[in-house]
Amino acid sequence: MSLFGKLFGSSGKGGKSSSPQEAIQRLRETEEMLTKKQEFLEKKIEQELVTAKRNGTKNKRAALQALKRKKRYEKQLAQIDGTLSTIEFQREALENAHTNTEVIKNMGFAAKAMKAAHDNMDIDKVDELMQDITEQQELAQEISDAISKPVGFGEEFDEVRLKQANSESTAMMNLHLLSFWEISMCFHKDAVYSPKKKEEEDEDDMKDLEAWAAN
Repeated sequence: MSLFGKLFGSSGKGGKSSSPQEAIQRLRETEEMLTKKQEFLEKKIEQELVTAKRNGTKNKRAALQALKRKKRYEKQLAQIDGTLSTIEFQREALENAHTNTEVIKNMGFAAKAMKAAHDNMDIDKVDELMQDITEQQELAQEISDAISKPVGFGEEFDEVRLKQANSESTAMMNLHLLSFWEISMCFHKDAVYSPKKKEEEDEDDMKDLEAWAAN
């Protein structure tokens, strides 16, 4: 079987095609084989060059034969270099194609999963859930505000306002009482110190005195 037949398998009737992974693995094995062949040829070229130099002046025939073999090895080495370049290009193309296939496969799987998730999702329930979350956040904020408020601040403020209101009310009451007392005193003063009232009382006293003297 030829080299490419070993690489890609039989493509005849009833033959089974290789998967991308198998093809990539075979290409890598071929690259390793050709790389070893390169190393072997490079060593042979060095040996033939040494032989040609050693027999250059002593045995021209042996030197020429060594140079011919060296050229033949160099030609084989050039062919292997070209083959390796082709195989490397093909392997990279297969690897990229396999990667793209896996990516597309996984993207399709993810798209199906997302569609299934959305099909099972009720948008009304989502809205209700978001409203509940908003309400709970507002409630949590109110609780945080209440906890962070200094203790007794509101009561102290209310107590100050109450004392101020009581003071104002007491002052107004005292003012009204004072006005009433002043008015009452004025009437009382008029009643006690009225000259007319004083004369009547004197006359009554004189009458009582005269009646007592007559007896």
